[in-house]
Amino acid sequence: MGLSMATAARWVERWEGQQQRYAIDRQERFTVIADVVEHMTVGHSTPLVVDLGCGPGALAAELAHRLPAAEILAVDADPLLLELGRTHYGSTVRYVETVIGEPGWLKALALHRPLDAAVSTTALHYLCTKTLRRVYRQLAALLRPGGVLVNGDHLCQDAPTIAEIAGVVGRRRAERQHAFAHEDWDSWWSAAAADQELADLLTERRSRRLPSSEENDLTLSAHVALLHEAGFRHVGPVWQFGNSQVLVAVR
Repeated sequence: MGLSMATAARWVERWEGQQQRYAIDRQERFTVIADVVEHMTVGHSTPLVVDLGCGPGALAAELAHRLPAAEILAVDADPLLLELGRTHYGSTVRYVETVIGEPGWLKALALHRPLDAAVSTTALHYLCTKTLRRVYRQLAALLRPGGVLVNGDHLCQDAPTIAEIAGVVGRRRAERQHAFAHEDWDSWWSAAAADQELADLLTERRSRRLPSSEENDLTLSAHVALLHEAGFRHVGPVWQFGNSQVLVAVR
């Protein structure tokens, strides 16, 4: 039995609420990322953009809305989240199931030309440093000259005291926005497990070897260094609130 649009919409809405617990000003971060991609693809008739670790694909859908002529790929390893997005957002985005950084993941993208942009939000910190270094190099090779990587994530300052202060600022902001009133990660998945319409997708999900969270603890400057090492010419943050940042790297 296929997933109904109503069920997909309900679970995507709950997912977005849940994610607000973990990403300060999540929608503003999406808007900033879309601003960067739009600016960097001016004059390109059909930009090719990949969203890494997309979940159900809210960022990919926003990019499709902002750049209606673009080809948008939304990439994730979780078949349940991908199907929620595919059903809810429709054909404006091409969904790809693969594990970022593992052997063969680039082949799964079936790219037929260089990328104009690669984006990610609250996903790349799950990769260990060794894998992230490899992924940065791979993306640099895939992007056209002048192409851009835009990463919105938790990126701490190098000075521990400043990082601590930024963390406090972020938590205060989240409290003012009532972000912690949303359900958490475990609650979302527990509730999803009780929905019979998701049963087949949950079975499919259990059959996959989903990536383990190896989490790197790299600071902002460490990310900048890795990106320069990978071949990006210009690297720096363009937006920050607390330790939540949008980091831009231009090929």
